[in-house]
Amino acid sequence: MKILVTGADGQLGSEIRRMAPSLPDEYVFTDVRELDITDPAAVREAVVDGKADVVVNCAAYTNVDAAEDNGELAELLNAKAPGILAGAAREAGALLIHISTDYVFGGEPYNTPCRESRPCTPTGVYGWSKLKGEQAIAASGCKYVILRSAWLYSSFGHNFVKTILRLTEEKPRINVVFDQVGTPTFARDLAGAVATVIADWGAGREDYQHCGIYNYTDEGVCSWFDFAKMIAALSGRTGCEILPCHSDEFPAKVKRPAYSVLDKSKIKETFGISIPYWVDSLKECLSNFKQQI
Repeated sequence: MKILVTGADGQLGSEIRRMAPSLPDEYVFTDVRELDITDPAAVREAVVDGKADVVVNCAAYTNVDAAEDNGELAELLNAKAPGILAGAAREAGALLIHISTDYVFGGEPYNTPCRESRPCTPTGVYGWSKLKGEQAIAASGCKYVILRSAWLYSSFGHNFVKTILRLTEEKPRINVVFDQVGTPTFARDLAGAVATVIADWGAGREDYQHCGIYNYTDEGVCSWFDFAKMIAALSGRTGCEILPCHSDEFPAKVKRPAYSVLDKSKIKETFGISIPYWVDSLKECLSNFKQQI
């Protein structure tokens, strides 16, 4: 099969690129330089004329706070572009795999893991635009799998793990919020889930029964404070004191979800995916960092 990946220079796209040589399919990697996903004609050429069997959309506007001041751009990339990709996928008879976010939740208090069926209550432009993207895909009539993920990190790009590694090297003391709870996700694990969905599509595309929305993060639960403490401990950065603090000590334009743990029962049951514990995946990622130094 031919797999078209958009947003291929980001964390997830980079992990899929790293994984691709070991997979049986042909991968075409694009980012904004190669493909403008907001241009319907360019997308149709890449997907329909390019005879893609699967489109993996990793592209998004992900700066949560900046989205409040750049709402038009966030809407274009997160809401309209997925609809354009979905229309092309429908015409090509391709599967669209789209990456979404835990930020579709957060407006209502809860303390149990979110199932895919939980009513969505985004709290800012980023979350609303991502939800509209999901809705545009669902309304398009294409075959699709939407993967909602959270707290993504890797050895590529900018992320929380890299920030904590830098801060614990530079500062004697840092404060990290303890009242936001979720699950860290190693982008390599999410890339593996994407590969599993692609293989599932290849095995049964003539009468595909697994379209829909699925949650995917690593297993377990922690706060950002717990996450930071584990990063420091596993990397030997013990010279920096990490202290817990409240979210309101770091004023932001958008209210973050206080509890965004995602229930993964559906994806595990449907695709037979085994999901690693977040600490084990963090160890693997940090080991990769050491090998790169």
